[in-house]
Amino acid sequence: MLASDGAIGRNSVANRAIATPASKGRAMEQPNSSIFNGAVRPAPVPAAITPAGDMIDGFLRAVRTHLDLQVAYVSQFVGDESLFQHVDAPGLEGLIKPGDRRSLDDVYCRHILAGRLPELIPDTAAEPLAMAMPITAAVPIGAHVSVPLRLSDGSVYGMFCCLGPHADHTLNRRDLAMMRSFAELAAGEIERRQASGAALAALRAPVEQLLADGGPTMMFQPIWRLGEGRPAGYEALARFSPLPSRGPDQWFADAAAVGLAEALELAAVDRALLALPRLPQDRYLTINVSPATAMSPALVSRLAQADLKRLVLEITEQQAADDVPAMLAALAPLRAAGMRLAVDDAGAGYSGLQAILELQPDIIKLDRFFVRGIHNDATRRALAAALAEFARQIGTDLVAEGVEVAAELSVLQALGFDKVQGWLLGKAMPLEDALALA
Repeated sequence: MLASDGAIGRNSVANRAIATPASKGRAMEQPNSSIFNGAVRPAPVPAAITPAGDMIDGFLRAVRTHLDLQVAYVSQFVGDESLFQHVDAPGLEGLIKPGDRRSLDDVYCRHILAGRLPELIPDTAAEPLAMAMPITAAVPIGAHVSVPLRLSDGSVYGMFCCLGPHADHTLNRRDLAMMRSFAELAAGEIERRQASGAALAALRAPVEQLLADGGPTMMFQPIWRLGEGRPAGYEALARFSPLPSRGPDQWFADAAAVGLAEALELAAVDRALLALPRLPQDRYLTINVSPATAMSPALVSRLAQADLKRLVLEITEQQAADDVPAMLAALAPLRAAGMRLAVDDAGAGYSGLQAILELQPDIIKLDRFFVRGIHNDATRRALAAALAEFARQIGTDLVAEGVEVAAELSVLQALGFDKVQGWLLGKAMPLEDALALA
């Protein structure tokens, strides 16, 4: 229930913790208990209570403040125990916190579910069963409101509970109705998180299995130097055969969703680097990494062991680096030792030339989008010509990606491109087939 000024109201009047001086004084009292004694202090009551941070914590804070009670929590039934998953108890954080457990034999939960205790208990002294339980005096519990958290399949996840050390005879059915409403919201959020967790687990399992098996298979697409009739180098591309069948982009996206992006990229790098010693000395190898992985000390240590003069590191331009100077600093020793840096998919990502200006790459790769149909599109030709002139002006190599028809190749050659790759000249292939081209 919301009052007209947006504050949560109780019984259609202003928040009791604000409106009733006696209740404010009682909230500040320190019960004669080893648990509450000296620990309770009043929490400031905002004009409007809005869940902040964790949504369920916000629900608990709103309910506890509205009811003017000292403890609110969400518990989960785990075997024969009640596990506190979320707790709002200002001043009592050292005594009750998320992760604490209690036996279900010691708390009210089973009795409430079975109907032996009511969900709303304004005064535990009026409930013989509650008074017979040791926890009532030990905490102490004077007022208690608790409702089950039911999931959509009807199962009970745990309890949504508020309690205080003193009886409160103003607690009523409207308060219980509010508790039930918040419990329903909390149950919905719990179920959403469970579904999300299950989905992430389903994504994680195949990625972990793939990593355990050594990572993806690497294929090698030739990068041709026009006029020579042989590859100048090869781009290492990850391919995935495990089920479920999906493309490389999806595999890397799934790995990123479960925090395994770097691990998967490094596995691909490890596989790709195995090919470098087998390539002719006058051929280079290109490997792809994201900006985040490019800053990884683990990547730097791997690349430092390779023949850096024959290695090109491609940074995809579709994802901006969070800290370009830091990335360049991490790669500087490798570049000083001969490794070249390439901007992949130039023009397809986060502001085009900005990436080139920031990264100052040795190689610019024109994205396939601008190559496709370039022989029939004056706009594409103009952009490619401008980029070719720009590359010449700054002394950077230029590679056109995605060349699929002879007419595209002819236009690119006329515009001054001397390196190209694409299906017209060779798809990604096993290493043995790539070596045969050499």
